[in-house]
Order: sequence, then structure tokens, then C-alpha cells
Amino acid sequence: MTMWEEQVLDTARLRDDAVTLAHGSGGEATRTLIDAVFREAFGNPLLDRLDDSARFAVNGADLAFTTDSYVVSPLFFPGGDIGELAVNGTVNDLAVSGASPLHLSAAFIIEEGFPVADLRRITESMRDAADAAGVDIATGDTKVVQRGKADGCHINTSGVGVVHLPPTGEMRPGDAILVTGPIGDHGATIMLARGELDIAADPFSDGLVSDELVSDTAPLNCLLADLATCCPGAVRRMRDATRGGVATVLHEMAAESGLAALVDEDAIPVRPAVRGACELLGIDPMYVACEGRAVVVVSTEAAEAALASLRAHPLGADAAVIGHVHDDPPGTVLLKTGDPLPRIC
Repeated sequence: MTMWEEQVLDTARLRDDAVTLAHGSGGEATRTLIDAVFREAFGNPLLDRLDDSARFAVNGADLAFTTDSYVVSPLFFPGGDIGELAVNGTVNDLAVSGASPLHLSAAFIIEEGFPVADLRRITESMRDAADAAGVDIATGDTKVVQRGKADGCHINTSGVGVVHLPPTGEMRPGDAILVTGPIGDHGATIMLARGELDIAADPFSDGLVSDELVSDTAPLNCLLADLATCCPGAVRRMRDATRGGVATVLHEMAAESGLAALVDEDAIPVRPAVRGACELLGIDPMYVACEGRAVVVVSTEAAEAALASLRAHPLGADAAVIGHVHDDPPGTVLLKTGDPLPRIC
């Protein structure tokens, strides 16, 4: 455990008497809940790393194991559905941990009265997503709860894979920070698909935001395996930017390493429709969830080769170098804008 992790456990205090929606946002409130409740109860060397997957050895084989739950609403949205999301999310947690995914489990919590036709649609989507990622769904579970107790259908998926990338080295000043494609697509799509915001027009185009936005959900295992092959030993850190978006991932990386991340606002790829929707909603695309994008830190010498490797794959065609690692101020993420001084994200 690093000194920073020890300090977190010493100082983490859950001030709320009840769990709030903020505790599921993926930001500071989530981290406080994890540190003050779950790590206090379950802490062990594998869990304490708080990586996307636990990595361990069994009979000489290096394995990775992960689990995640999906409670997205609506269940079906432009570009995907909860089933595809559940498969891709678990595949990606393994992939950013340097593992080749092998097998998944799928557990369903289904609300009484849920249409069987919708359940078939979800399972068929999961089958197709698993085929595309080269994995199989090897085991599972089904529970049915009373009407009104599960928003239709919730899914938990777990996955195991074989580690192909050695443990990543520590981030160093000068390292390049990349994203594998435009950010915020999934989160913006979900917010508009819920139909609660009464937003239709993108002020920066003649089209409709809702017509242009689709989720970016996709499996990243092949893209990131190609990167590891292209740049052996140069990949420092990989994370998929789901809850809390790219900004939250960078905050976690900076805090864990004791280094700083300086990001160039103009270099961050954001689709016009996403930018327009976020400006109308008053939110920063850097904090909006992605489901098919990863943040990758590589040595400065390998930055050009890493970018070329990502862009050679369809899922990385719009990859970009968005910033670099610095040694000061420690544990901080700074955004370089057109203003005279950078601002803290």
C-alpha cells in the first residue's frame, strides 16, 4: 500500500447517515464510501489497489478478475442497450488491466412483469457483444423481484482473463496522456435519452442533438492489446473512463502517483453534439461517462508510436494526446485553457 493510500484510510470519514446518489457518481463521494466502508471491512492486498481488475497468479498463470453491475436507464438507448453495455464494460475493465478477457458470468435481477421480448433482446445483444469481443458467457444467475423493485432489469457481469501485459510501471514526469477517442458520448446520450431534460436543438448545428448522439459502448481489448504489442514496456497506466469521466480518472491517477497532470483543453476530442448538449446542461464533458474510451499514459518516447497504433484501429481513429505528466503540484489535475493561467479541474 502506498503512503497516499495509508493516508486515505486514516482520514476517510463518511459524514452521511444514509447512502445518496452522489455515492454512485464515481467521484470523491464514491471514493469516500469505498474507503470508509468497504475497504475498512474487506481490505486486503488485492482489493487495496482499487484497480479495474484484481491481478493474481494461480499455478504460474497470471490472471485478472473483475465484476461490475449495470443499472442504466433507459435500458435501450441510441447505440446500445444494457446487455451490450454489461459485456463491454467488463471486457474493458480486464483490457485496461493488461489482460485478454476469456470468460464472463451474467447475473440478472428481473422485475416481475418485465416483457420477455425485451429480455430476449437484451440477451441477444449480450451474445453478439460477447462474440465481437471474443469471450463467452460461461455461467450466470437469475433472480425475479416484485414489481417496481428493479427498474425492469439489472445485470451484474464478472470476468476473468489472462494477463498479457506485465505490471505497469509508475507514471513519471514527461509521460504522455492519451485518450482513445472522443469523450462524453455515452453519458450525453443517456442524459438525453431519458427524456427528462426537454433539450432538442444543438445551438451549434442545424441538426438535433438527440439525432446525432449515440453511445460509444465498445470492447477495447483488441485495441489495447495492439497498443501493448506496439509499445512494449512503454505503457504506464490504462483506465477506462466510465463513471466520472476522463477528469475523475486523471484525478485518481494524479492522487495515486503523487504527480500532476496538465491537460490541454484544445487537444481533448469532443464531438460538437456532445459539446453542445453539455453546454446546454451546464456540465463539463471531462466529467461525462464514456463506455468505449480509455485513458492511457505512456512514456514520452513512445507517444507518437502509441498514437499511431491507436489510430490504426477503427475504435481509436480519433485518439489524441491530451496532456503530459508533471511533478508539481503533486496530486493535481490542471487544465490549460486560453486563459492566462490554467485552472484546476
